[in-house]
Amino acid sequence: MDTEGTQGTSGAAAEHGRAAVPHPARPVAPPPRPAHAPGVRDESTAGSEFLTWLRTPRPSAAPGMWRFGHRPRPDAEPAVTPVRQLLSGAVIAFLVGWLVWSLLWNGYLGGWWLLPLFAMIPDSWASPHSFTSVVVVYLYYGVFAVGIMVAVGRLGRWGEIWRRFGYPAWRKAAEPVQAARPVAPEKDPVQWPSLREAGAAEAADRLGADARAGLMRDVDHARIARAWQGVKRGKHSLAAFSAAVVKDGAAACPHPSGVRDLPARAARHDLGTAQVRLGATADDERNPYAYRGVGLGVGPDLLGTSLLAVGPPGAGKTSAVVWPLAESLCLGALAGRAAVIVVGAAGAGLGPQDAYDVVVRVGQADSVYDLDLYGGSTDPDEAAAVLAEALVGDLADPHPSGDSRRSTTVLAQLLGPYHAVHGRFPSVPELRRLLDGAPTALGALRKALTEAGHEAMLRELDARERQLAHPGDVGAVLADRIALLDRPAFAAFFDTSGRTRPFSLRALDHPVRVRIDLPERGHADASRILARLVLAQFTANVAVREDRSLFACLVLDDATGVVTPQTVRAVQRLRSANAGAVLTLRTLDDVPRALRSPLLGAVGCRMALSGLTPWDGQDFAEVWGKEWTETRDVTDRQIIAETPAGKALHAVRRVITGRAPTARAVTVRQVERERWSASDLAHAVPPGHAVLSLTTVRGEHAPPLLVDLRG
Repeated sequence: MDTEGTQGTSGAAAEHGRAAVPHPARPVAPPPRPAHAPGVRDESTAGSEFLTWLRTPRPSAAPGMWRFGHRPRPDAEPAVTPVRQLLSGAVIAFLVGWLVWSLLWNGYLGGWWLLPLFAMIPDSWASPHSFTSVVVVYLYYGVFAVGIMVAVGRLGRWGEIWRRFGYPAWRKAAEPVQAARPVAPEKDPVQWPSLREAGAAEAADRLGADARAGLMRDVDHARIARAWQGVKRGKHSLAAFSAAVVKDGAAACPHPSGVRDLPARAARHDLGTAQVRLGATADDERNPYAYRGVGLGVGPDLLGTSLLAVGPPGAGKTSAVVWPLAESLCLGALAGRAAVIVVGAAGAGLGPQDAYDVVVRVGQADSVYDLDLYGGSTDPDEAAAVLAEALVGDLADPHPSGDSRRSTTVLAQLLGPYHAVHGRFPSVPELRRLLDGAPTALGALRKALTEAGHEAMLRELDARERQLAHPGDVGAVLADRIALLDRPAFAAFFDTSGRTRPFSLRALDHPVRVRIDLPERGHADASRILARLVLAQFTANVAVREDRSLFACLVLDDATGVVTPQTVRAVQRLRSANAGAVLTLRTLDDVPRALRSPLLGAVGCRMALSGLTPWDGQDFAEVWGKEWTETRDVTDRQIIAETPAGKALHAVRRVITGRAPTARAVTVRQVERERWSASDLAHAVPPGHAVLSLTTVRGEHAPPLLVDLRG
């Protein structure tokens, strides 16, 4: 069945095949081996675990909270009596009660407390040897003792001690983190009530049977739920959906690759909420009380505002942030609700090749896939704008009239005529010769245009030739930059002859998983050009997608030299296209000074990892702003004795305590302070931790939180 986001038959599979065809000169890698032999798993155990996962509550929570089994906490910290004070008060109250009862029992306080007893009992019971009188008297004693005990217990807060250290505390500690609550059959997610209400009871029965038999996984559930959303929106028919589910069960509506899970998972994922757990917020007074000790969950609702992570090498950007997010997006792609492009240096630890549908290894002879230099565009102006951003975007001034616009004009003056003659764009060597102004290349292009009668394109070429003689022509700069890609290592890449169809970011209309390995070693400048190229193509293509219900995300492991004025403007527009970007930097010094504040303002999620420099911390402190806090100023004032007895007492206290007698004065006031100062970010963030602020696509905010990335 062809369902939304999965395109199980000809939809995404056909398009994916057109967008990324293996290079004919390179052998195609064999398919990976299964993670386990068929029939080895304990299906009953797998089914029980899946049912528990499916039925676990996921209440609504503040941005960034891990919703799987979440237990809400109050916004403000309740007043908790210190343990020492609580226990000492309970002991003192017990001793006071014992003393009062002892004084009453031994008659030191008189017999007044027995007057109600003698006033109520008849005279016939007054005999001390009467059994009835003995019972009544001791009952009275017991009632009075219980009354004293109740009063003493309330005074000493024995109930709080019982709740904190008694059986209730033991039972709470012995409970699992969150047990699956029993639900009514008509609301049990295993029964797929939404399908039954729509009249697809047979499909619901098949899915429920597969779930109980251990044949369904979390990816299957998310993928079928995604397909069902397409049915409810009228994109697919209910009959076709039901027929596919009844036939294939949990394997229905497959991903174009046919894969139903990743080879392995390095992080905790909850596909019910599309969240990945990146750690836990620290139990620190800097964090709001509701967030302390809560798991940190990140999903498309946060990544849709884009994320910037800054930290030195070894701080955990790749292992603790980039790969878990990429892994979550790959799972989302298998579920038919996300498309992900992961870009990083070769060997950066961005997951195994089996976790992706397409792996482009630029500069590696054994790479199965190629990369489209022009992003699959057939419009010369569009291709020129994207290529100019990649080649000289880092040289452009931070205003609209910078070099990038002039470079776009120069490239368009060459790409348009060449495309008009050859029906394709020039290869890297051909483009380099045209930018260099080689007479042979320009003469051949002019002759072809003249013979074909392209007068408009001839005028474009004439303008380009006139500009070649100007000393400020940017064509020379473009030629120098494109020469970085005209190297023997890249000879088999960026093919435009039509012999192959390189991977194009036009495939973002489908749930595709792509990893692009850059040749950072030995070709650092070329890698930055390619990173800017991928980012420019991504932002250009997500804005023109037909189906924006599919979340698209670009994960860039190292954004050094990639942030340009156009990048900042493009990142701000991703939210409206249901897309986002994850960028990491070793330091903000890798971004031009004029672009640091705009970049921090363009992204909604900002992360400062441990080891940040004070200069980088200052930029984060400014964007996070200040808040009103309550401060307590304590002043100790020495007490001066005026009488001889007072002086003698003070002398004794000084000998015993070693300090002069003082009187303490406490002043409480409201002051405005930085949420996190530059010094705190540089020196007070422990290793393995980060400070993270969050913003959702709906505009909800979470203040800067101290997060333990290992939690």
